[in-house]
Amino acid sequence: NTLGLVYMELREDDKARASFERALKIDPNDSDTNNNYGLFLCDRKREKDSIRYFLAALKNPLYTTPQDAFVNAGICSRRAGDSVAAQSYFERALAVAPTDERAMISLAQLHFGQRQYNLAKTYLTRYMQRVQNADASSLWLGARIENQRGDRTALMSYGSQLKSRHPESPETKAFL
Repeated sequence: NTLGLVYMELREDDKARASFERALKIDPNDSDTNNNYGLFLCDRKREKDSIRYFLAALKNPLYTTPQDAFVNAGICSRRAGDSVAAQSYFERALAVAPTDERAMISLAQLHFGQRQYNLAKTYLTRYMQRVQNADASSLWLGARIENQRGDRTALMSYGSQLKSRHPESPETKAFL
């Protein structure tokens, strides 16, 4: 599993695939290996294939971080164009880990893309309450949500934060 992760980072895909498959032959129920192999497949544009490994990771009742597999399944489902499944996975991640920041921001992005701006704002607000320093992409998302909602005060607040915290970011340039 660890070798698979290293090879994955080095973009030595054949070695990464072989390492993950070897680890799964040794222990097909290892949740971490299933999750990591799923992530590898998703990152290599095999989103639909990846879901089966995330679900295999979740079969283990002793898996200590099931929210990771749910969020990864959600991200890969969204990349594959299945926003219904993505939403379900993100919501399931929050059901087991109500403070999971990746699930919150992913739901905010998903609802924004579906033009459900109030729901997007709800999840983004929860996310912002959890993070110390919001990154440029989440502030930009907030600005776009508030622009769609017609809240100029909130829009300008997000813009001000973008300009002061991330003055050189592409998101700030887009805002300006």
